[in-house]
Amino acid sequence: MTTGAPPSQPRRATHTARWVVIAASVLFMGIVVYRSLQVAGHECSVCVEFHGREMCRTVQGASGEEAARSAMNNACAQLASGVTDTMACERSKPTKMECRTSN
Repeated sequence: MTTGAPPSQPRRATHTARWVVIAASVLFMGIVVYRSLQVAGHECSVCVEFHGREMCRTVQGASGEEAARSAMNNACAQLASGVTDTMACERSKPTKMECRTSN
């Protein structure tokens, strides 16, 4: 029967794993902040009429297509309720769409 202190290897491994998780978390948060602060290259203003109401939204995005689609989605989110209405709204033709580069 041997008594004594448990080996320090498991404790060292959990300590190392903890620092790896902390470093990965900091890196991930840094990437999220960096990506969110990047200046978008395009800006689109879109107006949509749906069920007798009109809503306009302006969105910036990496491409004109992305900005226009996001502006349309944002406007329809205010006008439509439910999946079916939202899909119908997003398929409708915008009453106004203006896109420009924002650089």
